[in-house]
Parts: sequence; structure tokens; C-alpha cells
Amino acid sequence: MQRRNFLAGAAGLTTTFAGGPLARPALAAADARRVLRFVPQSDLRVLDPMATTAYATRNHGHLCWDTLYGLDLALKPQPQLAEGHLVEEDGKLWTFTLRQGPRFHDGEPVRAQDAVASIRRWMLRDLHGQALAPRLEEIRALDDRRFALRLSRPFGLMLNALAKASTYPCFVYPERFAEQDPARPFTEVVGSGPYRYVAEERVPGSLVAYRRFEGYSPAGGAVSLTAGPKLALFDRLELRHTPDATAAAEALQSGQVDWWEQVAPDLRPLLKHDRGLVMERLDMGGTMAMLRVNQLHPPFDNPALRRALLPALRQGDFMTAIMGDNRELWRENVGCFPEGSPIASEAGLEAIAGPRDVDAAKRAVRAAGYKGEKVAVLHPTDVVNNSNLTAVATDLFQRVGLNTETVSCDWAGFLQRRASRAPVAEGGWSALVVLFGGMDLATPAGHPLLRANGERAWFGWPDSPKLEALRDRWFDTPDLPGQQKLGREIQRQFFQDLPYFPLGQYMNDSAWRSSLSTPRRGMVLPLNVKRV
Repeated sequence: MQRRNFLAGAAGLTTTFAGGPLARPALAAADARRVLRFVPQSDLRVLDPMATTAYATRNHGHLCWDTLYGLDLALKPQPQLAEGHLVEEDGKLWTFTLRQGPRFHDGEPVRAQDAVASIRRWMLRDLHGQALAPRLEEIRALDDRRFALRLSRPFGLMLNALAKASTYPCFVYPERFAEQDPARPFTEVVGSGPYRYVAEERVPGSLVAYRRFEGYSPAGGAVSLTAGPKLALFDRLELRHTPDATAAAEALQSGQVDWWEQVAPDLRPLLKHDRGLVMERLDMGGTMAMLRVNQLHPPFDNPALRRALLPALRQGDFMTAIMGDNRELWRENVGCFPEGSPIASEAGLEAIAGPRDVDAAKRAVRAAGYKGEKVAVLHPTDVVNNSNLTAVATDLFQRVGLNTETVSCDWAGFLQRRASRAPVAEGGWSALVVLFGGMDLATPAGHPLLRANGERAWFGWPDSPKLEALRDRWFDTPDLPGQQKLGREIQRQFFQDLPYFPLGQYMNDSAWRSSLSTPRRGMVLPLNVKRV
């Protein structure tokens, strides 16, 4: 892995951020103490959390809006905007009551009508919501604080769905925003959360600014993951996007920024020994790396050809390409559920564990009837982890005898071409690397890459009626032992159908100035911290 060189210490540093040098704010010392400067993992490109799965937008959502329920570290739903709920008629009638107090940033109260419209919009995008929709006979506001959902059959994951922390959380928006089609993302932010977005200070690629919302009404309970009070303890929050990891590390050491969301692995040893910093793992779910193949066109429309690659796939090769040799930072022999998930198991893992055999993979490729079709691998060169993982995947394809072509592009070009369903000869693609947080993949219910419903599936469009049937059974399985048994069946079927290739799981550390209090755990959010 390529290592960066930098001079530890603050003396003489001139740190360059995206958009130009970062000057020290022209604030008095007392004023500067009221500003939290945070380096996010990526820039905020979209303001509407229903319009993208980007984690920058998800985190922006948790700053500006709130959900009906939050999740604690045990992944149990806790009331957030909701005061509570009543379940009747054998699970087919749910009545929710909102807390008194929460208001939107424009001063209007959060009403049941807002929640109803937000749930309807959320169901169009989210996997849990899409499972709820066929069961939903009616949803309506009873008054300003109460609303009801009547179902045709029980939906045991109702609270888990409404409490989702990642990938389309069910944020409650003002009704006029919630009635807007998610395909037309809104560009104005009127939230009810602890921070207000400052649109006039936005500098694309460099700065996102927020001000504390003095009218915020926090939930009660303990602070845990996304549950409990989400407190803005600074007057102002600045997200300073810094693509160059060396520049981010230098700025953190010199005190120009307070917190770096994701420390680059090769800079971890240097920052670990800086007495002015604290480095810890806040997001225990880590990140899952996956190789998605396009199953609409040859050669990967052939399941036998997909399985043929397994004897040559070594997850450790992919993990060391981005995280180095430190085994504390990554896991191999990982299936479709992350280590730490209650659904994770060893079912079917013999396909990727044990000695690897490239020659066996070559023979299997020929036996599967491969005819030399071109394999176009999308390679985003400006995103380090994706780029390094893609290089390993391309090498794997070439070693087993696939006619492989690298399509180099920037991230914007990658996202544009990823949406194409055309054959390779007409501008389509064959394979690409995908990264998702472990929290998003912990169960079959919300796992976007496990959906195998053909052209309605996530990019790559796999079609597996057996996987879909097993996933449908998941929503009607009420107890953990039953869910774990079903999870093993799903993973065995996964290794038969291979909607994607699992490449391993890696862990990320966060680092902050020791002058900050310890952040909340479970997800890296710049909330509930103060200077000490």
C-alpha cells in the first residue's frame, strides 16, 4: 500500500483544503470555542436523504431532522419524535402518538400529518418500507399528535423500520416537503433537528455550515447510536471536506480542525501517538466491500460463470490492498452479513475459505461456457479505497482468463455509467466495487445488495426467485432463533446465486482533539460533544 509522508506537529504548517488554503477563522478565542470543525469522509452533494444512499447525506439528515424512533447500541428502537404507540387487532392496527414540543426550523409544530406524508414518501425508497407497503391498507392522521396504520397482516419489524439509522432513515419532514416525489430531490432544508443548514455559506467541495437550532426539543433517555437527545453543544458546526488525507491529518494535529471522521489507515500509527489527539473506533459495524457484477448481460448473466470465480477469490488480497497487514483492521471469510451481526454464520463459507486455486477457477470458467465476452470494470480513480479494490478485482478477472477492460473514470462518471443497463459495447459495464456500512447489511430486511428482484434490484439487477422468497419469509419470522436459521438458508442460497462477491469487512477509526468530550458511539455524528 502506498504510504504518505508528512511532518507531524503543528509548527510551520500551511494546510491546503479543497477550494484553497484554510485560514484560521477571524474569530476571538472565545468565539472560536463555540465552533466545531469536522472533516467528513466525503462532501455533501445532495440535501434530500430520500434521494441518495450517500452517507454524507444520511449524516446531514441526522443533524437536521429526526425520526419517530431511534436505535440504541443493542439495535432496539427507542421513542424519538414519538411519545409511544399502541398495537391492537393482533398486530394489524398501530396507533402512534407524537411528543409535545418538537417544532420545525420555521417554527411550525411537528404534526401527525407530517409523519404520515413522510412515511408515504419513505415507503417509495426504503427496503423496509417497500415490504410494509403491500401490507398497508390505510395510514391517516387522527389529530395533530396521533396517526394510525391499518395492516392486512402483521408487520413485526414496524418499529425497527421506523427507527432505521442508515440508508433511507424515516426522517419526518414538513408535509409540503414529504409530498414531493423522491425523484425530484428538494433543495431547501426545513428540519426539526438540533442544527439548521446554512445554505448561503455552502461552498461545494469545501464547506458545509450549520447553526444551532435554539428551538430544538430533544428526546429523553440515554444517548446511544441514534436514540436519546441529539444535542448541538456548539453554536456553529463546519464540515470541512478535505480529500487529501495528509492535509486532514496535519490540520487535525495543528488544531485547525477538531475532528476527523475517518482516519486514513496509513496515517493511523502516526496519529495514535499524538498526545493531543484521541483515536477510537466509534462505528463498530465497519464497512463491507463487495464486487457487484452486471447480471443483465454476458458473461455474468450465467450463474455457473459467477461461481467459477470463487476458487480464486481471496478476501485477504482485497483487504490488504486498502488496510495493510494489520489484522485488527479487517476481517476475511465474511459472507453476506457482517461480523457482529446476530445473523452472521459460517453457512456456505467453504466457497471462499481455505486454500485458493486459480487453475481450478480457470477450468471452471471454461466449463461454464465462457466465450471471451469483454468484461468492462468501472474504476473510479479519485476514490482511494474503491480504486485499490478495483485494481485487485481487475487482476483477479485477468488471472482466471476473462477478457477484461478497465474503464477509468472520476466518481461522477462512475455514478453516471453505473446506472446504464446497456451492453458493454453500448456504454454499459460488467463489474464495479461497492462499499456499504455494516449497519446497513446486518439483516436481510435492509440489505440492498441481497435484493434479487431483477430490473427492480440495485445496480447489477440480479434475479433470484429463491433469494427473494427467503427474504419475504424473513419479515414474517418473529423470533431471533428463527431469523438466524433463515439467515443460514439465505447465505447458502447466496453462494449459489452470487448477486455479488463478498470481499471482506474493514474497520474505521475516528480521531478528535483531546479537548473534546468523548463522542456518541455506534455512528460517527458530530453531536453531543463539547470542549472540556
